[in-house]
Amino acid sequence: MRFYNENIYPWLVTTLGDPEPIKEVRERIIPLAQGTVLEIGVGPGVNFVHYDPSRVSRVYALEPNPGMIRLAEQHRRQTDLKIEFLDLPGERIPLEDRSVDTVVSTFTLCTIPGAVEAIRGIGRVLRPGGKFIFFEHGLSPDPSVQRWQKWSEPIPHWLFEGCHVTRDIPSLITSGGFQMEQMETAYLAPFPKSWTYCFWGAATPRSQ
Repeated sequence: MRFYNENIYPWLVTTLGDPEPIKEVRERIIPLAQGTVLEIGVGPGVNFVHYDPSRVSRVYALEPNPGMIRLAEQHRRQTDLKIEFLDLPGERIPLEDRSVDTVVSTFTLCTIPGAVEAIRGIGRVLRPGGKFIFFEHGLSPDPSVQRWQKWSEPIPHWLFEGCHVTRDIPSLITSGGFQMEQMETAYLAPFPKSWTYCFWGAATPRSQ
């Protein structure tokens, strides 16, 4: 299982994880990040080239998978950004309270076991006025697609290291203490629709 996790899974994500419709959304939302940035679940690092170096002073790249980090190092060499990789000790983000201006998550909340707790941790490290930029896939509003999602979920759960395609992403974000600032949704691929209903936008902690 370790071989799959550190070798096959990173290759699979790299091969399938950034088709043109998804890349177009990344190109729109990642440049919105500013200041000191925490990106959770960096994966192979495909977001690095989309950050605006004139707006971002540093990126803390949180990724516990050594195979993903090897791939992300290659993307880091394509940018002048100051990037520091972080491991995840337990469930706590290894940064001080109110230490970052922007948190970015792309296709990460679907795999985190305690998603609401993780989102609360994001709120903890954000400075006043900070933003959470997200791009995730999850539960479709279409009942017929939902049935396929529930039926097929064991497949992406196995292939993509615990991925859940039936998570209600907006509900998780608000349950974690955030309010939506903006959000868009769409199916980003015609097949399989059950795995490609996506949410992207920005949220801020309700306490701000």
